[in-house]
Amino acid sequence: FIEMLRSAKKRDVLQLLRRAPEEMRPFLVEAAVAAQSVASLAALSDFLDFSKEPKSLVEKFLYTAAFSPRPSGELLHLVLDKLDGKQLAPETWETGIVAVGSLVGKLCQQKLCGLQVVERGVETILRGLRGAKEEPEVVIYLLALGNAMLPETIPTLLDHAEDGPTAVTAAATSALQRFPAPHISSKVKRVMRRIFHQKRKSYDKTCRLAAAEILLDNHPSPMDVINILLATSEMETETATFLLLKVQNSLRDHHHLARNIMKDIMGDPRINNYNFFSKVGISSSFSGPLTATQDLISTFGLDLLFLEGGFLRKSVSDFSLLSHGQRLRAAQVTFEAQGMESMMGENLSEGEEEPELMAGMSATFFDVQLRPIIFFQGYTDLMAKVLLSSGEPTSVVKGNLLLMDHHQVIPLQSGLQVTVRLQGGLGLDISADMDVNVWEQELKTSVNARGSLTMDFQAELDSPFLQATLRSQTEVETSIHFDTMLRFSSSPVLMCLQLREEQVPYR
Repeated sequence: FIEMLRSAKKRDVLQLLRRAPEEMRPFLVEAAVAAQSVASLAALSDFLDFSKEPKSLVEKFLYTAAFSPRPSGELLHLVLDKLDGKQLAPETWETGIVAVGSLVGKLCQQKLCGLQVVERGVETILRGLRGAKEEPEVVIYLLALGNAMLPETIPTLLDHAEDGPTAVTAAATSALQRFPAPHISSKVKRVMRRIFHQKRKSYDKTCRLAAAEILLDNHPSPMDVINILLATSEMETETATFLLLKVQNSLRDHHHLARNIMKDIMGDPRINNYNFFSKVGISSSFSGPLTATQDLISTFGLDLLFLEGGFLRKSVSDFSLLSHGQRLRAAQVTFEAQGMESMMGENLSEGEEEPELMAGMSATFFDVQLRPIIFFQGYTDLMAKVLLSSGEPTSVVKGNLLLMDHHQVIPLQSGLQVTVRLQGGLGLDISADMDVNVWEQELKTSVNARGSLTMDFQAELDSPFLQATLRSQTEVETSIHFDTMLRFSSSPVLMCLQLREEQVPYR
């Protein structure tokens, strides 16, 4: 279908979009974005009216653009024009800004940072960040900077990480976590030390843990590791348990940058002793391989951070791919609940501000951070959601993406030439749900991910006296369901975790 659109005229693509039945339109929009021809982008520009089209179709367009493997400057130009100076629904605006960050990052990876439209995209994010008054707005711009991963924006992220309120600090540190080790400079580490050791003010435990992870995951100095371990003796049980498990995980991971330093430090009985590693919290951090070949390792990681009273503060499930020193976050889903301490009658730590009651979720797929989803905000909203709950899971991302699009002509020594084409498409349907039952004192979270990958390879030799074609098609389908259930009405807290992976048909 993409091949067909690439050779179609603007008039034909526009007619196709306008006349298609409603249920087919999302597929046609995805294909038109993936084709990225001048005609298909011009047709999309005429067809999409962000103020009139249903939000679902506009979001489909923006997410398809964000996931584009090799976007063009014209695609970014189209997205920026559609967002510029218009009154948009908040969800559309948030998705659009996050998509701009992703497009800017991918164009810079293609060495196209100098394009005028890329500079306009960066300026749009930075200008918006400077002018943002509301906390949720600031968070969205910081997530966009995380998607762009531009080294020159690191000082901006550091300022927000150190001086912002909890939600802003969390967004800025999570953006910094996405940068590769060479960009985590001594200045970044200095700021992370100040956040972790709370030198200037008190920080939320999730922000302190994120700062510790940045220090531990990027060629840490032995002193940093020792200071982090020593700090756990003064932390609450759950936070200390979580951090100590993170350190033990890095010892088991053969690819971890700090593994050798950790091994040396663990040789010292003053650090590696029962007093340190006997914390008995229920928080946990685990990561391990799902599959491993010579070229590729896929891993599954699960982090669960609890409050002292047993309520889940944050859970992160992560599916990553490691290949030749590069890491790709295939899927990372984070559930967060805050402000539950007061509801459960718990006391806050000294100097800690009381956070607003809130539960939400954020997700990253193929290194693209999506806009966060809020399940409820405030006690009244929680009660309304509990009483009026539909029981339907929230759709996080659903659609078809072009993952690979490669075309190459290879001249042979004989004087002939071979044309090689490789295309890969991914169908995704990911939904997530969080159910808080205040009366039963239960919390359930579930992530359902279904995907199908198809690859089409063709090599063609064409000459006046000889024609030969080699073609192969591969299809894989898979689905993973991950559920957690917590009952904190009794002590100890009862917890059930379940990861189900259905059989994978491979054709």
